[in-house]
Amino acid sequence: MPLFNLQDLRGRLGRNERLIGIDPGSKMIGVALSDVGLSIASPYGTLRRRRLRDNAAEVLAIARREGAGGLVVGLPLSMDGSFGPAAQAARDWALALSAATGLPAALWDERLSSFAVNQFLIEQADLSRRKRAAVVDRAAAAWILQSALDATRPSGSD
Repeated sequence: MPLFNLQDLRGRLGRNERLIGIDPGSKMIGVALSDVGLSIASPYGTLRRRRLRDNAAEVLAIARREGAGGLVVGLPLSMDGSFGPAAQAARDWALALSAATGLPAALWDERLSSFAVNQFLIEQADLSRRKRAAVVDRAAAAWILQSALDATRPSGSD
């Protein structure tokens, strides 16, 4: 299945279908879920990074349970916006995940998402390093998904 731009992905969704946001880390995968109106992203959970087949089964189970019809996968562009090795790996993984789950996917720039989430958790939530580590992946996935939803919100829906 090819990757879509986010506007096209939103257009492919059925009525009341949600989007799953994914922050694909090397050890953990953060997962977030949109509401059915595609306005608000919420942290959902964290998956341990394993074989693609296993992670795809977990993501598909979430999609079926929560009524999700597509994936928004974080794309770690370089700070200058270039497409480096990490971005290529994330793109390849997103393509393989989409094919394995049968869910359409789009990529979204995730630069500084983990940094921003960590700063927020330190300054606003006053969480210790250990507690931050337990929530940062799913919070980063929500950050990625929320920024994608905000950027592609249809005009006149504010």
